Formats: sequence, C-alpha cells, structure tokens
Amino acid sequence: MEVHIPMKFLQFKFIPQSTDFALLVLRVWAGVTMLCNHGFAKLMNFSSMTEKFPDVIGIGRTPGLILIVFAEVACAVMISVGWLSRFAAVVLSIAMGVAFFAAHGMKLANPGSGELPFLYLAIFVTIFIAGPGRYSVDGKCGS
Repeated sequence: MEVHIPMKFLQFKFIPQSTDFALLVLRVWAGVTMLCNHGFAKLMNFSSMTEKFPDVIGIGRTPGLILIVFAEVACAVMISVGWLSRFAAVVLSIAMGVAFFAAHGMKLANPGSGELPFLYLAIFVTIFIAGPGRYSVDGKCGS
C-alpha cells in the first residue's frame, strides 16, 4: 500500500508566512513568560529576596534587585505589547547577559546552569535587531 503525502503539506505552505506575526508570537510568548515566571515572583517577594539576591555586579543587593525587577516586570510588559520594544529588549538583554555570564558562570548544562538566561538573551537580542514588527504599539505609531 502506497501512502501519498502532498508536497504542499511537507513544505508547510499552508501556514501563512509573516515575519510580523512571528515577531508578535515571539514577543508575547517571551514577555509574558518572563513576567509570570520570573518578574512577578520577584516583585511580590521583594523584601525577602533582597537578603538572598546575588550582588554579581557590585552595586548592592537592593539596587540590583530593583533593576532586575524593572527589567523582568516593566520591560517584559513593554516587550509583550510592543511599546518602546528596542529599549526594553536592550534592558532585558543586559539583564539576561548578567544572569548568564556573571550569576551562572556561562554554564549551559547541569544544575544551576544559565541555559534559560542564555535562551532569553537570544530572544531579546533578536527582538532588538528585528524590531517589534507591524503588530505592536511601536508598529502602529510608525516607530
């Protein structure tokens, strides 16, 4: 018995090709995940986190935590809606770069690895380079 699979299906031509839509999906996915899985917890537990937050760049635990909460909450929301996207992407890229290089020692495997900050860094650098796309506040304002 011979199975015939249409070539169109294997080439995924049935999926509309839209860089703008792909950027929307990437922005919302990364921004909401950052906010819900990282930023919100730090914001809600701010006072208890200041005691254990690592001071990897030498500015103090509280200022470092304030900066990371700004990045993981405010900039994550900005990325999600596509408002001042490149600014937010730079801030989040710096935050994820510090997390990967300084806090996790550039480890990509094993417990305590920096794999997640490394992946977020790639996403936010991509958004910085490509921009937010047409389906964003920036896109609607012509930025």
